[in-house]
Amino acid sequence: MKRGRARREPARRQGAEEILPEYDFSRGRPNKYAAQYAQGSSVVVLDPDVTAVFPNAAEANEALRALAGIIRRHQPRPARPRRTA
Repeated sequence: MKRGRARREPARRQGAEEILPEYDFSRGRPNKYAAQYAQGSSVVVLDPDVTAVFPNAAEANEALRALAGIIRRHQPRPARPRRTA
């Protein structure tokens, strides 16, 4: 005679507000860029060689704005539709 399968209890789903005991956040720190990100800024991580040239955000932004202006001037303009008389 065959034995029937034992019924398992369905796994209890953890709610979004429940933290599993295996997670340890005791050494966690708040994100230092959270306020800037919330304002709509993009956080960019620079490589060390670039950081040596641009030691602060103001200088990096100034250089990038100048480069963006050059790029915009050298992009081809979209063709305008011709008028037919």
